[in-house]
Amino acid sequence: MNLLINESPLFVQPSLAKEMGLNEALILQQLYFRSLIASKQKDGFSWVYKTYEEWQEEFPFWSVDTIKRTIRRLEKKGYVISTSAFNKMKTDKTKWYRIDYANCSLPSVQPVPSNKAKRPAGEEQLAPCEEGNLSLPITKELKRDLNKEYVGTRPDVVFEVIDYLNAKTGKEFQAKSKSTRRMLNARLSEGYSLEDFKAVIDVKVGHWGNDPHMRNYLRPSTLFAPTNFENYLNEVPVGKSPMATVVHQSPVLDFGKGESR
Repeated sequence: MNLLINESPLFVQPSLAKEMGLNEALILQQLYFRSLIASKQKDGFSWVYKTYEEWQEEFPFWSVDTIKRTIRRLEKKGYVISTSAFNKMKTDKTKWYRIDYANCSLPSVQPVPSNKAKRPAGEEQLAPCEEGNLSLPITKELKRDLNKEYVGTRPDVVFEVIDYLNAKTGKEFQAKSKSTRRMLNARLSEGYSLEDFKAVIDVKVGHWGNDPHMRNYLRPSTLFAPTNFENYLNEVPVGKSPMATVVHQSPVLDFGKGESR
């Protein structure tokens, strides 16, 4: 078996690996890359939202325990900030991550003059650790995924729609589900707007929200399917908010589909 560069390699700067260890450098580099395309914005920062199992998909040669230990070392050294405080459900143990650029000043990293941090009074100073110093793409494969999944799409709308659906239903659908993103982006390409999605969610929550059986269909694969979405949108009263009237219209069943939770 030929094991010499027959697939997309991982890249990391030797100086970064020397400074903090190879495992830590690989995860920090990947976190930096993911933060560039992150849609989750909290407290003025971009956050990467992942479970340990999802991190393992990016580093399949490590066990989950190895990933946990490596991330904990990054947290302890102050390179990474993580929290579960932004999760809407207490049972959700997924963590949010970001690089603490103020505390990751590395001897091998030189400041980039074009990136500056402002003091409250408006006086500018160079940030201790600049975001532009880590290598941008980590793998060619991830660049291809980025092009396929985000370029020409509206990830901001997708995340807002799913957040709105979860808030209205108390469910935990994930905007990063490929099937969900594909379906919403297809409707967006047809000219539908964010308000159209919210209107469909409102009207079907009003129709099905109190019905134990029908509320199971309050999910992206039903609400935003091409055979359903236009019909549901036409149920919205013109010039009015959707009314909480129980209407048992049978959705198109989709037993072969599901969403990541």
